[in-house]
Amino acid sequence: MKIVTVLGARPQFIKAAPVSKAFRLAGIEEVLVHTGQHYDANMSDIFFEELDLPKPGYALAVGSGSRPFQMAEGLRRLEPVLAAEKPDIVLVYGDTNATLVGAFVADTFQIPIAHVEAGLRSFNRAMPEETNRILTDQLATWCLAPTPTAMRHLSHDGLAQRAYLVGDVMLDALLQFEAKARETFPDFWERLGLQQKGYWLLTMHRAETTASPEQAIALLRLMDAQDVPIVFPVHPRTRALVESAGPFRNIRCIDPLGYLEMILAECGAAQILTDSGGVQKEAAMLGVPCITLRTETEWTETVDMGMNTIVGLSPEALAAALHQRPGHWDLNAIRQFFGNGQASKAIVSILQGQAISSPTAAESLSV
Repeated sequence: MKIVTVLGARPQFIKAAPVSKAFRLAGIEEVLVHTGQHYDANMSDIFFEELDLPKPGYALAVGSGSRPFQMAEGLRRLEPVLAAEKPDIVLVYGDTNATLVGAFVADTFQIPIAHVEAGLRSFNRAMPEETNRILTDQLATWCLAPTPTAMRHLSHDGLAQRAYLVGDVMLDALLQFEAKARETFPDFWERLGLQQKGYWLLTMHRAETTASPEQAIALLRLMDAQDVPIVFPVHPRTRALVESAGPFRNIRCIDPLGYLEMILAECGAAQILTDSGGVQKEAAMLGVPCITLRTETEWTETVDMGMNTIVGLSPEALAAALHQRPGHWDLNAIRQFFGNGQASKAIVSILQGQAISSPTAAESLSV
C-alpha cells in the first residue's frame, strides 16, 4: 500500500508524526508532500527534525499569499505529483488550505481520501478553515473523527457510514514526545528566566485576529498590564502588529518555538491565552486553564469541561476571564475523552481494511 500524505502547516506536522511512525511499523509506504504553507524554518524544518518525520518527498513551495493564490498554486503543483506517484490513498489532516487542496486533487484522480480530524465544526462560515473542513469531509472516503462530538457532526451531515471514531492523534503525539521534550531541554525554564506555573503563555496568529489590529492591540495592552510574565512566541503573521503595539512591560516576545519546547512552555504555564485550536486542546490535555481569543471553538468539549473560556476579541470579556479562579480537573478523565493514545494504530487498521465498525471499538486497540 502506498499513501501520499499532504501537509502544509505546523499543526499538521505534529499530527502526522505518530501516524507516520505507525505506517512505518506496519510496512506501509508513505510519501510526504509539503505544500509550503508554513515555510519559515522555525515553523517547518525544526518540526521534521524534532518529530522524526521523514523528509518530504516533494516540497511544493507554495509560500505565502491570499487563500485563492495558495489554493490555485497548490492545485497546480500537486496534480503532477499524484499523477506520478499513483497512490492507493491520499491522507490529509485538519482544515488548512493544503487539506482541501489534497482532497480536491485526489478526488479529481478518484483516489480514496482519508481525512484525519474529520467532523470538527466551529459553525462560523466566515472562517476559511470551516469551509475547508466541511468540503474535505464531503470528499473523504474515511472520515477519521477525534471525539464523539465530531462523530455527531458527521452523522448530522449524512456521513455516518464513512465516519470512524479513532481518537485524537495529538494525544498520541503528546504522550510520545512529552518525556523527550523534558530530556532534550532540561534547562528550558531556567534559560528563559521563568518559574514553572509563574507565567502565562500567549499565542496569536489567526487571520481574523490580525485583521482587527485595533482590537488585537487592545488585548495585548490589557494582558501586558497584568502583573505576571507572559511568554509570547510570535508568529510571522503577527510580527508587524506586535511591533506596532509595543514596547511591553510584562509580555516577552520570543521567536516561534519548536514542538518540544512548546510542550514545555504549555505544561509550565499557569494559564494559556490563544486563538489556536490545537493549543486549546493541548492545554486541556495538560491540565492547564485556557482563555480563547475567538468567538467560538471547534473543541467545545474543552469549554464543557470548564478548561476553556471563550472571550472573542473583547477586552471586557478578557478582563473578566483573567480574574476567574481556575478549577481542579481529573487529567486522566480529560485525556480519555480524546482517546487512549492509540489513534494512529486505529487509523492504520482502518486503512488496511480492518475497519472499526463500532464508534467505541477504537478504545480496545492496544500497542
